[in-house]
Formats: sequence, structure tokens, C-alpha cells
Amino acid sequence: MNYRRSILSAAIVTCLGVAVQAQAQAQDAAPAPQATDLDTVIVTGIRGSMEKSLDTKREANSRVEVVTAEDVGKLPAHNVADTLQRLPGVNISSSSADEGGFDEADRVSLRGTSPSLTQTLINGHTVGSADWFVLSQGSNVGRSVSYTLLPSELVSSVEVHKSSQAKLQDGGTTGSINIITRKPLQFADKITAEASIGAVRSDQAKSTDPQLSGLFNYKNDDGTFGVMVQAFSQKRELRREAQEIPGGFFQIGDTDPAGISNPDLVGVYAPGLLGSTLFEQTRERKGGLVEVQFKPSDDLTLGLSGFRSDMDANNYNRNFMLWGGNFARAHAPDAGYVVKDGVLTNATYTGVAGQDYAVYDMIYREASAKSEYFTLDADWQINDNLSAKFQAGTTSGEGSTPRQFIAEVTLANGGGASWTSHGAGSPLDWNVGGDISPAGVTSFGTWGNQEVTAKDDEDWFTADFTQYFNSGALSSIDFGVRYADHKREALSPEGASPGDIWPALQNGATASYPGGFASDIGGVFPRDLWYFTPGALKEAILNNSTWLSNDDGPNGRHNYGGEWKVEEKNFAAYVQANFVGDTWSGNVGLRYVDIDQDINTYQAVADPANADVSSLFGNWIRTFTNNKHSRILPSANLKFELADDLLFRFAASQTQTLPDYSALGASSWGSDLNRTGGGGNPNLKPVLSTNFDANIEWYFTPRGLLSVGAFAMDLKDYVAFGTETQMLFSELTNQLEAYEVSVPVNADGKVHGLEVVYEQPIGDFFGINANYTYADGSTSHTWADGSNNLLGTSKDTYNVGAYFENDTFGARVSYTRRSSFLIGLSGANPYYQDDFGSLSAALSYKVNDHLSFTLDGLNLNNPTIKYYQSAVIPTSFYSNGRQYYFNVRVKF
Repeated sequence: MNYRRSILSAAIVTCLGVAVQAQAQAQDAAPAPQATDLDTVIVTGIRGSMEKSLDTKREANSRVEVVTAEDVGKLPAHNVADTLQRLPGVNISSSSADEGGFDEADRVSLRGTSPSLTQTLINGHTVGSADWFVLSQGSNVGRSVSYTLLPSELVSSVEVHKSSQAKLQDGGTTGSINIITRKPLQFADKITAEASIGAVRSDQAKSTDPQLSGLFNYKNDDGTFGVMVQAFSQKRELRREAQEIPGGFFQIGDTDPAGISNPDLVGVYAPGLLGSTLFEQTRERKGGLVEVQFKPSDDLTLGLSGFRSDMDANNYNRNFMLWGGNFARAHAPDAGYVVKDGVLTNATYTGVAGQDYAVYDMIYREASAKSEYFTLDADWQINDNLSAKFQAGTTSGEGSTPRQFIAEVTLANGGGASWTSHGAGSPLDWNVGGDISPAGVTSFGTWGNQEVTAKDDEDWFTADFTQYFNSGALSSIDFGVRYADHKREALSPEGASPGDIWPALQNGATASYPGGFASDIGGVFPRDLWYFTPGALKEAILNNSTWLSNDDGPNGRHNYGGEWKVEEKNFAAYVQANFVGDTWSGNVGLRYVDIDQDINTYQAVADPANADVSSLFGNWIRTFTNNKHSRILPSANLKFELADDLLFRFAASQTQTLPDYSALGASSWGSDLNRTGGGGNPNLKPVLSTNFDANIEWYFTPRGLLSVGAFAMDLKDYVAFGTETQMLFSELTNQLEAYEVSVPVNADGKVHGLEVVYEQPIGDFFGINANYTYADGSTSHTWADGSNNLLGTSKDTYNVGAYFENDTFGARVSYTRRSSFLIGLSGANPYYQDDFGSLSAALSYKVNDHLSFTLDGLNLNNPTIKYYQSAVIPTSFYSNGRQYYFNVRVKF
């Protein structure tokens, strides 16, 4: 590994040095061509956008994929992430933590790796991001960006950089995604005004909701001043119907009563919780983008940009669960139970008086997420041979769950239970006996009525220069610096001290699960269920709880164990030489990165006398860790024109990504239901990847491409997860208890694979496109299931599509599929997402240049998103239904 890196670095340094020396001996450089003030031609239509994307890809010196919007608000898919998944080597996922699968893509990753190793930028700079889901706000916080905050209407094009360049911002091990917005001086007309009025229909939620967006752009006659304003207001109802097994299956121990009475059950896996799960949410996203450009002279362009996206995401999750972790330890099943491959696949338990067989969680959360940035730019042609770009900016993201209204009740006392497992591909059949109505509640509890807030902030400054030459092979040298101050923290400063809630709640309003609940996923399990309405739950808890703000005393509700902070100061400097010959071009460069990291977190202790702080959540000492990382990252990209329509590319680089914020900073936490949890490791090292990429591209016709490529990534200090026993504070016993906690660790890893792309126009109006990616990833870390899988690696990913377009009508259909991949740990158990495919289609009708209609359909095959622990142990099954977006677009 080290030998390979030294050879790569030495080769690039040598090339760079020789080029600079040769250029110094050359004649004085001739003036570089001046930038010409031409109106940008806005390409519209499916065919035009595909051709423009291929042209950009072809001309680039590095490995890059490009998606260009057909027109304002008209990406090839309604969601930005859904658009990107159709590119070779791109994968998407719909969740960031343990919230399970949804109907909308939320995270993007490249070439069989986790989303945290892929960097997302807007116009080349960082964007602060946070999530609406409570676990993603505190205990599971990555470095990826939530695409649910980025509406497609803002996007002009998206660049996916698969090979590194020294001038590109560091942070993406496997590559970076740059979302490019429009600029006011790019528009052809003096005044441009557009509006989109539409609706989204969610068939499972049986809801139709408004989707509104608009754009106004003005530039003066001289093209020296322009202002663009975009705004959006979009609402969407979601309903997800599922069977969940939270925390996965557990092993019956030799000290458990069931193991003592039946030794053949020792070490056998059984479901800790089997849930019939109904999730509903309202997402309301509002915001906008303002861009201002001013050219005081031909050589100087100044810019001001501001963006904000706010999303309210209140949600209600109901999970009625067979409580195997309670009774399956306490007594053995009836005679005739079946154990297969170490799993208790068929078991019936006769009820025991006083034993609860079901637990029911009803969790209503007020939640939100927001993202914003502001930038000042200056683009200056200093002289004929030297240009400069400066940018100062600030960005912030915040995810917040200010209130959680939670009821946890036990039911089915003495009623017994049963289950039958059919392997990882099918839901379990299960049932509990006894009274499961509100009258059958045997105990009531509320937990987690705690504020949780995530904050993500960065301030930065960049200065980039280009020195042009006009003789010899060296065409230009890029050099510059970047400084950024980034802070990510999780806060939980206040909560509720619950009073006597149950008397107020037990007679509160109730409602029923929807008719036909979870019929699409199959299985036989409780479906005719009741729940307290959100209003009844909220009212009972608010009226019978005391909310304490910033109470730091031993009786306060400040949850120090849920708090942590990571601060990073990042300085980078780079130099990159760009070459061009008659039939070749490329670049080599070095990027120096220096990072100073401060990590603040808390550790639980038993004795209050040894604690720095105390609350009802336990006693804690503050811990502080400082890490310093500096490294030179080399890169090289070469492109050879083998013929007029045939290119060969080769790239080599080293890239670095810092571990997830929560992997570094999160305090250890545990779940009392199954005594598992998670935590951070402040001593983690950055992931260093040595990358090689080769590709041959045949552009056999306009809009036509056949390409075949190979890639390899050697990952040093890749972040995996092990488990260890830690003593954590239990809210049930009010003392430290032993929990099996997942902890991030460094390990080596590797990924190698192939990419094949085919795009073919058929006549003037038709076309097809397809791509396939093979990725084989592994790590030196051995998971609890004995595997060496890399997080996020799907071995097979493919996309196929077809389109038709004439002057008035357009149609597109596409299908994408990825094979199973490792998600992470659920409790102490590795778990995977199963093979997943999605069908989408789009129709458009253009009445004239001022009026058009579009209809987009997503998840038309109504896929079930499946997760599993092993080939014989399922984890969850989610059904989200289909979505239809209808829009009327008007241009003035």
C-alpha cells in the first residue's frame, strides 16, 4: 500500500516539475483568448439535454458524468437523487439512519461505497445539511447531504466527478457531485418569467397536495447586471405500511430461563420484536434562491447568491409489536417448535399469567430540517494571461425534533404468542393472544420526550488562479487556497418530566389502521389495530408534563449523553498543470490538506462525585480529543483521442474523507428494549483511498455513446463497526447497565469494478439508453455474521430506459435496479437492504413556447423495500405506494 502511494506521488511530482521547467524555458506567452460575452443558449427537450450532457462529458479531461436539465425545473426525474441514479456507477438510498425505506431518494453514493464517502457540493462549495429524522440528528450523523432539501427546480445541471483533480475540493473519497444552479446573465432574454403549478398524488396516502414554483430573471440591455429569483412551496403526504423487526433477532442465552429448561435453544436466534408498523408524515418544503451578478467592467464579474430550504416533517409512527425479547427468554415454546439453521423459525407459546406478550409504541414527533447558504464571488481577468476567482461564504443546516409525544404500553397479558418465519424474503406470520384493545393495557410509559437538535455550520474562503500559456504542451496552471471552519453538533438541552399521563390518555380519542393495511407486502400478522390520535397523545402529555429548559441540575432533563460537537479547521492549497497536445490532453496536480479537529463528548460514570455534570439521564464527565491530519494528495488525468470519435482515459489519484461526525463524536447510547446501542470513536483516522480509473468511449453519433471502463479503489483506514459491552445509564433502572454497543473502528477495504454505458438514438425521435456497473467490495473487518462486506456495496446496478420526443410530445420510461448491500448495524447485528428496482415514466406536452404540461410517475411497480439480517432472518418490509406529479408550466 505505502509503496504504491509513493510511486504515484513521485510520478505526478516529476511530471509537474518537468512541465513547469519546460515552460519556463519557452518563449513569452501569447495573450490568452478573452472571454466573449455571448448569451447562453438554453437547450430544451430530451434530445437536446442528452446531447449537451454527452458533449460536456466528451470535452472534459477528467472522468465526469453530466445531467443537464431540459428546461427550468425539468430534470430527467422529479427528484435530483432519482435523476442521478440513472448514471453509471451511481447508487441511491432513501434513508440515512435506521428510519427504513421511503418512496423518495435521499442519499447518493458512488461505485459501491457508502454515501458518506461521496461529497455533494452546490456551485462548487459546501452546503450545510441536516435531517428531519431524530436518529440522524443525534446518534447517526454522516457527511452526506440530504437531497430532500434540494428541489429539482433549482438545478441547471449536475456534474458527477468520478476521478479527482487537485483543484477540486477535497472530501470525496470516491468522487464528488456538483449541483449547478442558473445565473442571471446566462439567460438569453432581458426578462424571463416562469411558473409551475401542479400537484402530487400519493396513492397509498390517498392524498393530493400542491406543488408550486416560480422564476423571475432580469438582466439589463448591456448584460452587465442581472438578478434571478426562484421560489418554491411544495407539500406531500406520505404513508408507509410495514412489518419491522427492530434490532433484529437475538440469541437465547444459557442463563435465560428458556435456555436452562431447553438447552437445545441456547445460541438459537429468535425475534426480539415483531412489529406491525404504520408511519405517516406531512412534508412541507418552502424556500428559494436569489442570484445577483454585476459586471463593473469586462474583466470583472461580481456575484451574490443566497439559498434557503425549510422543511416541516411532522410524523407519527405506530408500532404494535410481539415482544419476543421479553417472553422468549422467560420461558420455552410449546413442544413441536422448529429450529432451522440456528433460527427458531416456528414457535407457539402458551400464555403465562402475568406475562406481557406485546408492547405498543406510538410516537408523534414534531420535526423539521433546513439548509441555507450565502456566497460572495468575484471573477477577475487580471490580465491577458492570468485570471482569478474569489469566494467567501457561509452555510448552515439544522435538523430539529423539539417535541416528542410518546406512549409505550404493554398488552396481551397472559395471552400467549406464535410466529412462523419463511426466510429473509418474506414477512413473518405472527400473532398474540389476549386483550389488545385499550382496555387490555397493563402498563404505560413515556420515554424520550426530549428536544434533539443538530446544527451544521461552515464558513469558508477560496482563492483560485489560472495562469494561461500559448506555447508548448503546458496550456495552463491552476493554483489556489481554501480555508474552512466547520462545526457539527448535536444538542439535547431540555425535556419533559412526565406526570400522571395515563389517566388523561386512556380515554382519549382513538382511530384505526387503514383498511387493507400492508396488503402489498404479504404475511399474516395483526392489521386491525387501534391507536391514540396525535391530538389525544399530544394533549395528554402536554397537560401532564413539566417541560424544563436548560436545567443542568441533577434533577433536570438535560440529556448530556445525547450531546457532542465536532469542530474542524481545514486549510488546503493546490497546484495543477493542464496539458494539451494534438491528440491528447490531461492534468497532473498536488493538493495539500491540513485539518485540525476538536471533538467534545460525554462519558457515563456511576459515581456523581466523579461527574462533571448530572441530570435525570445519569452522571457524565466531559471528554476532549484533538486530532491533526495533514497530507499531500496527488492526482493525474489523461485523455487520448484514438480517432475522431474514440477516446481513451486514464486517471490515478489519492483522496481523503474524514469519518462521519457521529462516528467521531457521538456519546454512547442504548435502547432499554433490547439492551443494544451505539457510540463514537474520537480516535478514528481519515479514510485514504488510492484510485485508478480507465475508460474507453466511442461517440459513434450525436447522442450516441458506447463506453467500457474499469476502476479500483484501495481504502486505508476505512470505517467499519464492531461491538463491545459498555456500562450505560438505564432510564428503566436509574443505574448503569451492560449494553452491547456498536463502535466504529478503522479497517482496510477495497473496491474494484466495471462500468458499461450504451446510448443510442433511433431515427429523429426515438432513443434508448442503458448502463451497468459491477462493484466488488470487501474489508479486512469481520462483521458479527462472519462476512467481510463493505458498507453500501451492491455488486450489480443497472439502468435501462427509452424515450420519444417530437416538437410537441415527449415520453420517457426508465427502470433502475441495484442488488443487495450492507446498510450497517441494527443493534449489534449487521443488516442488509435486499435487491431493489424502481420503474418511472414521464410524459410531456408542449402547447406552444409559453405553455406545457408534464406528468411524472415514480415507483410505478410499487416496490417493497426489504431488509434482512441473514438469508434466514428478515429485518423489515416497507410499502410506500406510487406517486404521480402533474405540472402546468407557463413562460412569459
